[in-house]
Amino acid sequence: MDIILKQDMANLGFKNDVVTVKDGYARNYLIPQGFAVNATKSAKKEMEELIKQRAHKEEKIQQEAEELAEKLKEVKLTIGAKTSSKGKIFGSVNTIQISEALSKAGFDIDRKKIVIKENLIKEVGSYEATIKLHKNVQVEVPFDIVAE
Repeated sequence: MDIILKQDMANLGFKNDVVTVKDGYARNYLIPQGFAVNATKSAKKEMEELIKQRAHKEEKIQQEAEELAEKLKEVKLTIGAKTSSKGKIFGSVNTIQISEALSKAGFDIDRKKIVIKENLIKEVGSYEATIKLHKNVQVEVPFDIVAE
């Protein structure tokens, strides 16, 4: 079933994208929750008109995201974590700690826009996180996990 997304959905698509999903997922979850609408001809026309009107605004937002990405490329984060004597972290480091470290560095980035390749980081070392600033703009930010 083809649907039009009303908002960005992780692992599915971005706002105003037309995506194909299974019928049950669309009818039982996405449409009732207000995350999507059925992709009828009239809905597609309405979406295309809306996209035309927002093209200029979207271009400005993308340009701002690209400028922020250039600034983020120069950032190197250091995150402290409590560790054992062997370098294992008590708990794990996730997107919340990375978001907080970015806030201290002067960047206000929502944790939902941060993706870590390794699901859970449980050891001291150097890693990279991907920050999705816009659907066309992503930046890799390196960070180190050190013992406190």
